[in-house]
Amino acid sequence: MITQMTKLLSTLILAMLTLSACTSIPTQLQGDYPEISPARVEPAVYGSNVRWGGVIIDTRNEENRTCFEVLSRDLSKYMRPEVDDRTSGRFLACKPGFYDPEVFAKGREVTLTGSIETVEEHPIDDFNYRYPVLEVSQLVLWEKRKDIIVYDNYDPFYSPYFWGRGHPYYRYPYFGHPYYGRSGFPGRTHVYTRQTIPGPANISVRKR
Repeated sequence: MITQMTKLLSTLILAMLTLSACTSIPTQLQGDYPEISPARVEPAVYGSNVRWGGVIIDTRNEENRTCFEVLSRDLSKYMRPEVDDRTSGRFLACKPGFYDPEVFAKGREVTLTGSIETVEEHPIDDFNYRYPVLEVSQLVLWEKRKDIIVYDNYDPFYSPYFWGRGHPYYRYPYFGHPYYGRSGFPGRTHVYTRQTIPGPANISVRKR
């Protein structure tokens, strides 16, 4: 019983801590930005400051900067990319300095702010794709999402007002037992997986 309760308590604490890490918009991403989609960039909006996010497809280091190829995603209220298949297309985001491709790896989530510089064409297989190019001013790399196992003991007969703390079935060895539940009657333990949403990652960047 003690082992099970300890496991449940530690799981709940971990979930609260990780979820609390993403309860506000990171300072560097705050502000108001125009609703310009990566799919609808034309010369008329060059120079506009935007806030875009998505999933890294590729990271390429050039002589004085690093360019990220990003598959765009809608942003949550905390400015983290949403997990779904909706996208406004791909874009390139370039920033001075060396960003290690092993850290900024394919599949990692990023949110960036910066100005739209131009549109470049690059091939995807046999198709010439138009990439909006963003000159990045701020970049947030998000910690990887994590799955935690949650143990939820379901006991249809449990009521602290009915049993009271002095009832013999309320105490060990029946209290919290995976079969008997908290009331002392047969119960069920539901085990399911829940995804946590950690906040920004701590990164260091090497300037050249």
